[in-house]
Amino acid sequence: MNAPDTTADLLAYADRYYVPVYRPRRIVLERGAGSRVWDKDGRDYLDFGAGIAVNALGHANPELIGALAAQAARLWHTSNVFVSEPPLRLAEDLVQSSGFAERVFLCNSGTEANEAAIKMVRRWAAAQGRSPDRRVILTFQGSFHGRTLAAVTATAQPKYQEGYEPLPGGFRYCAFNDLAAVEAAMDSGDVAAVMVEPVQGEGGVVPAEPGFLKALRGLCDRHDALLVFDEIQCGMGRTGKLWAWQWDGVAPDILTVAKALGGGFPIGALLAGPRVAHTLQFGSHGTTFGGNPLAAAVARVALARLRSPELLANVEQQSQALRKGLEEIDRDLGLFHEIRGRGLMLGAALAEPLRGKAGDMLDRAAEHGLLILQAGPDVLRFVPALNITTAELADGLARLRLGLAGFASRVGNG
Repeated sequence: MNAPDTTADLLAYADRYYVPVYRPRRIVLERGAGSRVWDKDGRDYLDFGAGIAVNALGHANPELIGALAAQAARLWHTSNVFVSEPPLRLAEDLVQSSGFAERVFLCNSGTEANEAAIKMVRRWAAAQGRSPDRRVILTFQGSFHGRTLAAVTATAQPKYQEGYEPLPGGFRYCAFNDLAAVEAAMDSGDVAAVMVEPVQGEGGVVPAEPGFLKALRGLCDRHDALLVFDEIQCGMGRTGKLWAWQWDGVAPDILTVAKALGGGFPIGALLAGPRVAHTLQFGSHGTTFGGNPLAAAVARVALARLRSPELLANVEQQSQALRKGLEEIDRDLGLFHEIRGRGLMLGAALAEPLRGKAGDMLDRAAEHGLLILQAGPDVLRFVPALNITTAELADGLARLRLGLAGFASRVGNG
């Protein structure tokens, strides 16, 4: 049997062999450079999705390639039964850049980082002498914390949980940015931790309102609870600072990161502050592949670039340009109800007549050579590479305008 070759062949193979949990766009991407990718048929696209905020330094970044190739020639995997240098150096880099952490647990993904955080909270609460019914973790409606059973239970969106019941106990949900609801939920005295995204991603690109994170810190201190920040999508320079919480000056007890940390190579991490740094002891948690030398070598280079003043300044500059471009498109086409977010993590919430049409708009954008994401059916999500250039951004906005203009005219015609 001949191997698949054409785009149609490969898409047919995907339909035949994948468990059908995805519904990818009907293109086959083959290579990339910077913020541009090409499909198998040679067509180019501007990439404003960056692998869901993962390829923060663009595609085929020479420094990341160099780090990966150099390490690949030395040592790929040892397991955590042995010690190798790259993950040790990465742990040191993360602690020194964190502003609060003392220790690090390295894993393979954001979900794994959040799973480790959940276990750390529960083990910490047990060590405080709290009974199992007083180890509740409070999360927020619209949140997204991952796909494992505990992480999807922490995710306060029923659409991700349906059919997986019975879900693990010990989670409670509040409205995001509703401080009164949080105060009421914590008055029972059984909350061991509050887990929150400083900017919700999958929930619609919704930032915490000014003062909300600081108020959560105060409530956690008052009730002897931990504060956990999930910065898997909004961290690593995405908002214009290395950590999104730095905008509010409110440090967590636990921070989870992934996505951009490896620049496209799978890796995640949990950063633990002084209250919990020694909670997980020998044998209480682990991972086979987490913090392997390949991932750690790449992540060290990615972290160094993502924390650089030049990169963070570019995020601020291009964020203003992207927001301005979206506002100009909206002024001419009248598509959006609101443009929100922070840094290069922006969401365009669709106006009422277009609600539910985000997926269709992604298709139209792709037809005009622009790859974007959605955050639910009502929000277009823009999370390009953090080193995107002025020319790339302008080109992408021009393609977006063409795609949405065509879409808007079709909607207007019924």
